[in-house]
Amino acid sequence: LGLFTGIGLSEAKARETLRNGALSALLRRAVLQARSTLGPALDKATGTLLYNTAARLKDPKHLGFLVGYITRREILTDLQLSAALEYVRNHPLEPLDVADFERACGVGVCITPEQIEEAVEAVISKHRTELLAERYHFNMGLLMGEARNQLRWADGKTIKNEVDLQVLHLLGPKTEADLEKKPKVTKARLAPAEKQKVAVVENGDMGTETRSLLEQLRGEALKFHKPGENYKTEGYMVTPNTMALLKQHLAITGGQVRTRFPPEPNGILHIGHAKAINFNFGYAKANGGVCFLRYDDTNPEKEEEKYFTAIREMVEWLGYQPYAVTHASDYFDQLYTWALELIRRGQAYVCHQKVEEIKGHNPPPSPWRDRPVEESLLLFEDMRKGKFGEGEATLRMKLVMEDGKMDPVAYRVKFTPHHRTGDKWCIYPTYDYTHCLCDSIEHITHSLCTKEFQARRSSYFWLCNALDVYCPVQWEYGRLNLLYTVVSKRKIIRLVETGAVRDWDDPRLFTLTALRRRGFPPEAINNFCARVGVTVAQATMEPHLLDACAREVLNEQAPRAMAVLEPLKVTITNFPAPKALEILVPNFPADESRGFHKVPFHQTIYIEEMDFREEADKGYKRLAPGQPVGLRHTGYVITVQNVIKDVSGHVMELEVTCTKSDVAEKPKAFIHWVSVPLSCEVRLYERLFLHKNPEDPSEVPGGFLSDLNPDSLRVVHNALVDSSVHSARPFDKFQFERLGYFSVDPDSEEGKMVFNRTVTLKEDPGKA
Repeated sequence: LGLFTGIGLSEAKARETLRNGALSALLRRAVLQARSTLGPALDKATGTLLYNTAARLKDPKHLGFLVGYITRREILTDLQLSAALEYVRNHPLEPLDVADFERACGVGVCITPEQIEEAVEAVISKHRTELLAERYHFNMGLLMGEARNQLRWADGKTIKNEVDLQVLHLLGPKTEADLEKKPKVTKARLAPAEKQKVAVVENGDMGTETRSLLEQLRGEALKFHKPGENYKTEGYMVTPNTMALLKQHLAITGGQVRTRFPPEPNGILHIGHAKAINFNFGYAKANGGVCFLRYDDTNPEKEEEKYFTAIREMVEWLGYQPYAVTHASDYFDQLYTWALELIRRGQAYVCHQKVEEIKGHNPPPSPWRDRPVEESLLLFEDMRKGKFGEGEATLRMKLVMEDGKMDPVAYRVKFTPHHRTGDKWCIYPTYDYTHCLCDSIEHITHSLCTKEFQARRSSYFWLCNALDVYCPVQWEYGRLNLLYTVVSKRKIIRLVETGAVRDWDDPRLFTLTALRRRGFPPEAINNFCARVGVTVAQATMEPHLLDACAREVLNEQAPRAMAVLEPLKVTITNFPAPKALEILVPNFPADESRGFHKVPFHQTIYIEEMDFREEADKGYKRLAPGQPVGLRHTGYVITVQNVIKDVSGHVMELEVTCTKSDVAEKPKAFIHWVSVPLSCEVRLYERLFLHKNPEDPSEVPGGFLSDLNPDSLRVVHNALVDSSVHSARPFDKFQFERLGYFSVDPDSEEGKMVFNRTVTLKEDPGKA
């Protein structure tokens, strides 16, 4: 404590420093070194430089070098120290070029008072007219900044004093007008519509609106390293060969950003993967780079061809095109060769502990950890030849991971044919071994993964350096989770097996195939990811936010049509024509330049049952005896003349008369209708689960299967839709007026179309 207060730190600051073991150890070394040169009494300016060096230095091996410059009074200012720290960060290998270092840090540069006076004089002369006009309301910081740009190593206080002196000489003392506050410039207020603009990414391309995902990912936005500057990243391991490997890497990539999306082909992608796809492909696109689609096909027991196909289909559906489609299995031969090399270097060994023994974070050490290299080489070859059964031997790497897990497995025995390599292998590499090496082979610059892989970052760096190969940088971001759903493969399989859902693409799920089937446009999913943003923290979102993104896109994309879910027959007794009329209906009422479609208007029409009441309550505006309504798009108003009921008193039909709307009294409401319609099936979806977190035992003690919403699907078998949709194909989307947005389901057949409701027209306040 006395050592630290002796260099000018307050007692509180000194105690705070002591709580940081690494910082206090470095600062102690720096102070003791400085004392050995300057004596026990250090001035506060020197103490501040020593503290800032210890606090900001990334690589402690350069501490003595920098402290030497401070004690020799060759680094005197924080500006020089910042330049010195930047220099050693950018030149991680020793020995440093001393002459180049001193040039970069302004060592020996002497700025005279005359030079400062001349520089300030030149700047004031440049801005003389504005200064005389604005006087002391002028931004003096601008003068300071320009003068400092001319004299980088000059003392800031000296420049400020000279600026103040010369401004006073030019303008004279401040007047009362100079002391008045400068009036604020009123900024133009945004219209409400502009305020509500959201981030838009359309088919992987940046939309016209602000803060798109690509804007969030572009350039310096994320503080990621530049290609070839991997060593500037916190925790990156630098070896004597690092700079040469990076030079080779840049020669191969041309300095281009390279990312990859590496899914396991053992399930269908879900909404969380949409963020990963947007992040990986989006970051590459935003920075002029490329993104690989690499299947992590190292577990043949769970992989199926349908998953490979579906994954690529979903990536392309979201609007992204992979630079190349690769597989971890493409590199099995190289990975095996490197495993042999790892053993030869004494960094891996064959172990016979059972899976149960090495599970968890504190398993017993392996009794085979120190077995001879030659023995491990022979045993690993025996593993490859199938001489060990499954679980009898593994290859393990000699390292401790960030989460404390010791010696992760690199290879295990599996007697399962691989979908691409057949029976060639009976040993398969693990994620911990495969991932970073595949990244290295493909010269990935930014290995982007979710936060749970942070514990594997040290092993990622360790393995590349243990084999002396190019080492990319792993960066983590927060997962995207959604409430009221489950996305784990195991749980979705249970839902399918129990009949709770039909398959992976059941529209009540949040897999990407399910969202597509339900009618969500890819742009809406990309916009949702953009709204969530590129966060390090895990994001858990409400489904209604995704619904809102869908409404915004579908409002612009989905042409209008009319459908009736619960039909009530209406006969117009005074229909004005002997046969059906053709009515022109705009595809997009807000923009009639986008075309029209025709619908027949006959004396028999069908309206929604709920649009008629025998007695009109207060506030009820639709059809009732004595209360006419308008028929949308027709130009007619109908009035009830007769109500026809069945024996039980249920209304079966209405007889009405019609009047041209230009002569009739304006009705309180206009309703939709169909005439000469097509019969169709409509599927109305609600949330699959009743609680926000169906997997949380405290919320749902009986498990997620006990939380199923019995009303998550309602099928309307005999709905009616206007004939304008007769040529629609699966996944075509429409807005059914007053009902919501609907998409054609692949179950549709000739003569019986099936529609899925994507979202209602407005958000249900109860779900927000």
